[in-house]
This record gives sequence, C-alpha cells and structure tokens, in this order.
Amino acid sequence: MPALSHGRQPETDSASALHWFGEVAGQGLLEVEAAAMSRVLAASPALPWAWFGLPAASPPRGRGVVLRRSRLGFDGAVRCRLPLPLASEAFGAVLLQHVFDDGVDPRPLLSECARILAPGGRLWLATLNPWSPYRLRWARSGLAARDAGHWQAMLRVSGFAADSVSLQWLGPRWRVAHGDAGVAAADVFRAGVALSLTKRVHAAIPPARLQVLRWQGSGGLIPRAQRGSTRGAQRR
Repeated sequence: MPALSHGRQPETDSASALHWFGEVAGQGLLEVEAAAMSRVLAASPALPWAWFGLPAASPPRGRGVVLRRSRLGFDGAVRCRLPLPLASEAFGAVLLQHVFDDGVDPRPLLSECARILAPGGRLWLATLNPWSPYRLRWARSGLAARDAGHWQAMLRVSGFAADSVSLQWLGPRWRVAHGDAGVAAADVFRAGVALSLTKRVHAAIPPARLQVLRWQGSGGLIPRAQRGSTRGAQRR
C-alpha cells in the first residue's frame, strides 16, 4: 500500500513543519477548531466518524476512528498506509485537520475519504489560510498554505461535488490568545479556513411502471394497453 506522497519536502522536513502546531501559536488555532468539529458532528448522520489529524491536535470525543499522521502513513486505531483499511460508506463524518499543510499531495487521501463517507455524510477539511496576517507566525516553518480555490479543485478531482463547498474562517487574526470563527468579511483574515460539504446522495432509479391488469372473461387477465385491440377483434 502506498504511503502519503509529498510534492515538496522530504519526509523529515515535513515532519518538523507539522511540529509548529504543537507550539503556542499553533495551539491557539487548534483550540478554535475543536469547537467547530463538535458542531459538524452534531449535524452529521448518526454513524461513526473518522478523524485524520496531527500528533499535536486533539480528536473529538465519541464513537469514531482516530488516525494521526505518522512518518509513513497513519497511527491510531490502526497503523496503516493508503488505501485505508476501512469499509466503504461507513462514516457519517470525515474530519481532516491540517494533515495536508506540509505539502503532501491531498488527492490520494481525499479519494479515500470520498469512498468511506456515507451518502449524506459530512466532509470537513481544516487548513491554513494564506491570506491571514497570522502566516507570519508559521513563516519559515516549512508549512504550505493554499487558497480555497486550490482545495475546491482537489475535492472535485477526488470525487466530491465541489460546487457545494461551504467556507468558514477560524482562529486568531494575529493575537494568539484571541480566536473565534465566522463567515463575515473581516473573518477572511483569520489563521485557518475550514471547507465543508455534504456527500451527495445519488438518485435511485425509479421502478418500472407496473402494468394494470383486468379480468377478461374466460380469457384470463390481459394488460390494459391491449384492451382496445381486444375489443376490436371482438367486433369483427
């Protein structure tokens, strides 16, 4: 099974980049995201959830699968690489908390998330906001912040309907101890951004229309569509 693949740094550099989230500045962002994840789970289907995150982050509480980024894949409920050893369409929510912010190629994992997420389930992806003044706090750490348009494109090629993505900006703008969440114009400068969407339910194929039968004397049951031809034959 393939490990996570990186487009920029070698694995040792990306691992050190993710350590930034264990520092005070990174923890200020993760604390705000914990509350946001609770709201996502409260509105998700009553199925187990799956959380993919960093060693410095705290997963939600409850009935779910916890998988943390490791050097070659994930550790937690199971130790694995991609593809994930998880059942298809088994989770009501999939939460991705900064697992791509070191430059890793997101498409393999996003494709797996599309597979394991149940129809009507919720995908939540938290990442760094490249337009925030807070980016000066992670400068030269090796972290890679990409804009919302990039993530919408990645979701689309991974099998999600990216036209239904909702955005929420999270965390502090500059001061570490002051963070919140919102969708107003001033919120676009917060440290993080969360993209969320609901996996669309494919419309079921309607059943074929049943033939309506009526009793035709000694001839038995015949379809209604054949009544006219039968009556014409009787007249002749």
